[in-house]
Amino acid sequence: MSKPLVVDVHTHVYPPSYMAMLRARKTVPYIHDPANGEPRLIILSSDDDPAIPIDQRGRPVDSSYSDINVKLTFMQQHGIDSSVISLANPWLDFLDPSEAQEWARRINDDLEETCASINQSNNPDKNLPLKGRSSLFAFAVLPLSAPGPDIIVDEIKRLKSLPHIRGVIMGTSGLGNGLDDEKLGPIWAALEETQLLLFLHPHYGLPNEAFGGAEVTSRYGHVLPLALGFPLETTIAVTRMLLSRVFDKFPRLQLLLAHSGGTLPFLAGRIESCIMHERNFVENGGVVPGPQRSIWEVLKTNIFLDAVVYGVAGLKAAATVGGGTDRLMFGTDHPFFPPLNEGDKEWLSVTTNYKAIDENFGDEKEAVAAVLGGNAARILKLE
Repeated sequence: MSKPLVVDVHTHVYPPSYMAMLRARKTVPYIHDPANGEPRLIILSSDDDPAIPIDQRGRPVDSSYSDINVKLTFMQQHGIDSSVISLANPWLDFLDPSEAQEWARRINDDLEETCASINQSNNPDKNLPLKGRSSLFAFAVLPLSAPGPDIIVDEIKRLKSLPHIRGVIMGTSGLGNGLDDEKLGPIWAALEETQLLLFLHPHYGLPNEAFGGAEVTSRYGHVLPLALGFPLETTIAVTRMLLSRVFDKFPRLQLLLAHSGGTLPFLAGRIESCIMHERNFVENGGVVPGPQRSIWEVLKTNIFLDAVVYGVAGLKAAATVGGGTDRLMFGTDHPFFPPLNEGDKEWLSVTTNYKAIDENFGDEKEAVAAVLGGNAARILKLE
């Protein structure tokens, strides 16, 4: 039996213009170029600890972060037919309001041009199927620090004119106050109207105090903020959306959650129980109704999950809360989590996700094909 279509919906790229912007900065996030060795990305506040030598802070950013040809080679090595590329965190959240719109347009146009160029080269007649060729699509970035939501809404509507854009990527801070912020209403409405998928991705994690303080966090590198902070950040953000009735007000809003929804699949029942037992929900000093739609309904109608969970149990939970495998999509998180040993061709972060899919659904060939690529092709209209 031939291998099914494989689509990677969680794969990042830093366009050259974005790399240049980060190199020009001196505060987090920024890129430092040591005298000897690879450039290093200081992306989290914990990376910028003065106790850490400057040439050891953050993580190396080699050509896999910005060279699209390296991305294509990675895809070919791992049997990936199509990738939906997106700017990695921290996106444009840190920009001065006066710069946000210009940079969003520039980066989104760069993403569109990159996808168009690669797809034209690999399919000049535009009549080949996705299977068997390397094709690219993209999730765009939003100017969330812009002076007003109208600028963000205008960019969302402009994105519909870019043929290779299939959604937008956003962090959990929204306009700076979280995703239960009432001021996000026009943005949710624009996403609902255009039916652009929102890829929700963590960045801010949890405060160092949650792990025992900065000394503890630095002692264990990125393990605590990435393994625990990121999943909990996603879970908290979506729960705040639920509690503030975002999904009641915008029932057609569609989200793709990174890392299989963090801890949401495991905690959904507990969240729902607590909502049912809560006596009062307070808003603007008054008592208001709680969410009218259950978390179970939202998980089955508004939320998709990527399969970037690195384990059988987590993937099984992700499939269960979505009512089956038709809301799960394969991802790699490339170029993060590279091979452990120099010279290795296979990325453990990729093969582990392949293995989890096979061990969970290997006896169901249609389910495997759906998770690996069929769902993404259908949901994102890639064909």
